[in-house]
Amino acid sequence: MSWLDRLKQGLKKTQENLVGKIAQTLRPGRRIDAELLNELEEIMVGGDIGIETTTALVSELKNKTAIRGLQEADQVMGLLREVVSERLKKAEGRFALRTDGQPTVFLILGVNGSGKTTTIAKMAQHFKELGYQKIVLAAGDTFRAAAIEQLGIWADRVGVQLVKTTAGGDPSAVAFDAVDRALKEQAQMVLIDTAGRLQTKFNLMEELKKINRVVEKRLGREIDERLLVLDGTTGQNAISQAKLFNEAVKITGIVITKLDGTAKGGVIIPIAATLKTPIKLVGVGEEAEDLKEFKSEEFVEALFATNGK
Repeated sequence: MSWLDRLKQGLKKTQENLVGKIAQTLRPGRRIDAELLNELEEIMVGGDIGIETTTALVSELKNKTAIRGLQEADQVMGLLREVVSERLKKAEGRFALRTDGQPTVFLILGVNGSGKTTTIAKMAQHFKELGYQKIVLAAGDTFRAAAIEQLGIWADRVGVQLVKTTAGGDPSAVAFDAVDRALKEQAQMVLIDTAGRLQTKFNLMEELKKINRVVEKRLGREIDERLLVLDGTTGQNAISQAKLFNEAVKITGIVITKLDGTAKGGVIIPIAATLKTPIKLVGVGEEAEDLKEFKSEEFVEALFATNGK
């Protein structure tokens, strides 16, 4: 199955809940009027696009239909696709991969359950397939023994190195040791897992700041990528999570996972509009092939697919 087909399949719930309902509203024979625009607004808010972004989208649709002299409801879908595409295009971003012989260092952030550890494993496998032979994983979520064990299983499966300590150990020390090993052994990449317990916000954020400082001190430069993994099923909560993490450690990219398990995939639109942070990966399943670089053109095509086709 191609990536586009996987994406269409993964976004099917969102497509039905959001675009499908919009298509029903924009049925042939209806005129573009205030009532129609109000109905579109309700559907978008219900699809987790959020009030602020929905208001902006509907306002833009209203202005463009007037400028272009459009009067029929069934002319709006193409216009909506165009407007969404323009917004998501601005959110595209590529990884800052090093070419100077130094390892590319990724700090992976997110709340527990967002898919951080699985994302790290998929990224390791992806880069291994691209020819990165020396990759080091750092089991920095030392608060959960299960996270250390899970990352160890993945490291063995993918064939990469793992740096770890016992549960309750110092996560900054793990991150330091992983980067130290990568520098000494000329590894090409380091992927650092972190804790994500939001019930202790202050302590967690201070720990993330410390990891960031310790790693950058050993590197003698900034970390290349600080990626925040967001669970697509959380909808609007993902935005508040992102703002919180960004206050502690400046995020360079967003990874949105589990889009196949939700009808709230429309949240990617306000994420792009509100956070002003590039979306670098999207995930629609459990397999390594289900996590790919975010490309707005593919995403929009999958989102606006008719009956998943």
